[in-house]
Amino acid sequence: MVALFNGRDGEWQAEIVEAGKRGGTLRCVNQSALLQMPPDLWLIFAPIKKARTDFIVEKATEMGAARILPVMTEYTNAGRVQVDRLQAHAVEAAEQCGGTYVPRVEAPVKFRVLMDQWAPERRIMFCDEALAGASGRLPEVRGPWAILIGPEGGFSDAERTRLHKADYADAVTLGPRILRADTAAVAAMTLWQQSLGDWA
Repeated sequence: MVALFNGRDGEWQAEIVEAGKRGGTLRCVNQSALLQMPPDLWLIFAPIKKARTDFIVEKATEMGAARILPVMTEYTNAGRVQVDRLQAHAVEAAEQCGGTYVPRVEAPVKFRVLMDQWAPERRIMFCDEALAGASGRLPEVRGPWAILIGPEGGFSDAERTRLHKADYADAVTLGPRILRADTAAVAAMTLWQQSLGDWA
């Protein structure tokens, strides 16, 4: 018996009917878990070094992101983003943690384009490294959210100004120290989940 899931119908126990070098046939026997949807949370992050970008995608999947969007900011210094490889990491992460939903990893988009097309009903938790050590907390606003993590060099002044002026963006601090981007992604998702997500 093997366990199968497709992100739509939950998990099923299946038996092998036919196996070959390049494919095979399985028969679903019974449903072993219902589909568990994550909260309506997107993780938006500036890509960093390959292994650390992989880590961000894996942890975002485990922690309940519904969608993962790489964003190219002014100071993003990562090379080409291989979306297919990152999507495969999301599938593996869901398998490892017993998840039945796999978030979609989108193609990278420029920060300006993302903000120009943003739907204001989705709030942004903007993790501003310039606020390190300041006090503050998330507003108790339910509904769709996104977490935005900047690049290793931080956001540019223009990007930070645009976010602070946006009515739908909430600037937050992740503590007294400036965190590495991959650490910040995990810390931010933990903060959001404890305050507004399905951990609360």
